[in-house]
Amino acid sequence: MDTIGLFYGSDTGATETIVEDVKSAFSKEITLHNISETSKEDIEQYDKIIFASSTWGDGDLQADWEDFEANLEEIDFSNKTIALIGVGDQEGYEDTFCNALGHLYKYVQEANIVGFTSTDGYEFEESTAVVNDQFVGLVLDEDNQSELSKDRIESWVKDIEEHF
Repeated sequence: MDTIGLFYGSDTGATETIVEDVKSAFSKEITLHNISETSKEDIEQYDKIIFASSTWGDGDLQADWEDFEANLEEIDFSNKTIALIGVGDQEGYEDTFCNALGHLYKYVQEANIVGFTSTDGYEFEESTAVVNDQFVGLVLDEDNQSELSKDRIESWVKDIEEHF
């Protein structure tokens, strides 16, 4: 399928707004899927996928992603191109900042992963979303840096769009 499948979970609506902004920034067709209404087969039909999750509690996936997590273990991502989006709070949760992104990354490592981003401009102690000194995807902090989100989204989409 040529369309990009963007799968997200959102409790407060912040992540849902972000994925709508990502969809608008792409020149290619994206279909949004709330993970709470998604099956394993919904993901498997796509070759090009974006996953988006906020981090909750002490570094947990968003609740709907947690409910879906067992399905991720059963999906073969080896022939897929995947990008990841994480939403977190670097001041309130500086020791688990965007760990949900790290959770998702562990399931898709066999894929062609695109969209790694710099940790520059963020202040946090620890994050499982950092691999080789880079975030494994787009990281946004709507609590403390919402004014940077639009530019970060546009720059990230510009960097990854050719892979999709």
